Amino acid sequence: MLTISQLAAYAGVTVRAVRHYHQIGLLPEPERDASGYRRYGATAVVSLIRIRILANAGVPLSQIGQMLEADAQTFAAAVADIDRQLGEEIARLEASRQQIAQLAAGDRLALPPQVIAYLDRLREIGASERVVAGERDGWILMAARWPDRVGDWMPGKIAQLDDPQVVRLYQILSGVFDSDAGDDARLEEAADLIAGLAEQAYASGEIDLGEVAQDDLPFDLLDALAVEADPRLQRLLDLVRERGWAGLARLERLPTSPN
Repeated sequence: MLTISQLAAYAGVTVRAVRHYHQIGLLPEPERDASGYRRYGATAVVSLIRIRILANAGVPLSQIGQMLEADAQTFAAAVADIDRQLGEEIARLEASRQQIAQLAAGDRLALPPQVIAYLDRLREIGASERVVAGERDGWILMAARWPDRVGDWMPGKIAQLDDPQVVRLYQILSGVFDSDAGDDARLEEAADLIAGLAEQAYASGEIDLGEVAQDDLPFDLLDALAVEADPRLQRLLDLVRERGWAGLARLERLPTSPN
């Protein structure tokens, strides 16, 4: 007859594990002997070894009791079901590993390749890393809302970077972000450029975003994100409004006041 310590050592588990199995009813708890010690027989050793093998194989403790009492057919079906669950868990963990690996890639986290190409192009035209980081976070918001649409938008966005006015706008914003000054003059110029580009887009129909434009929340979040990144951009929003347009992410023409 074995003490609890001897039983645990023989089966390759801890005494704490044996006590836990007693507590949840997985392993019967023997009566104490005259000395006040629990004594375990060979059957307990076999049961504990089987419990250890099943637990190490990934079988939940809540299912082990039923499996120990099951006939061969039921046991095989339970094993197959557990194998399926483990396969699903492995797939989930593999996906998690891929996401963790992307953390080292910076911009590539949560963004499709087309957006990465756009961010690289921003760097090529002289946009500062703070501006690129702001664009990256903005596109994370957009990709989360419209994962199937973002790739279609990127060719047009990249093409816009061939426009000298757009390049100048990003250069101005980069200068503002990288400076501690108020930069009212540069913000005025940026507002003029934004209003001018909006007029061009409005005239050509490019500013029409279709049904996407009816979803206010993402565009409100994008404007809020810009101001949170640099509170001076609230001044830019105000200057753009003075020029007849509301917003930055989604420019909307304001109604003109009657004379």
